[in-house]
Amino acid sequence: MEGLAWMAWTPATLIFYGLIALALGTLTVMAIRHPEVERVGILRIPTTRGDRFFIALLGSAFIHLIFLPLFGADTIATLPVGEGLEVSRLWLASGISLLYAAAVFRWV
Repeated sequence: MEGLAWMAWTPATLIFYGLIALALGTLTVMAIRHPEVERVGILRIPTTRGDRFFIALLGSAFIHLIFLPLFGADTIATLPVGEGLEVSRLWLASGISLLYAAAVFRWV
């Protein structure tokens, strides 16, 4: 693990990358079982599931980048897990990002 010491592996980053890997695996299985069909949404361009996933990830990155200077990443709560698991304001940005991703998959 010394090679990964340069990155700040926190529970939040581990969950984030784990969920992206899970989503990519799910999209792969869905593409095999149910072949993708392009559809035209509010952007007026044909998109596939993979396109919408990329748009959702890109938008989520921008939501987090805008959220940080506006609200910061201060701790808003500490959960009684182990020595105390701190809950950052960035979890709010993650919740907003999930709502955004749901909207992208529904309407784009």
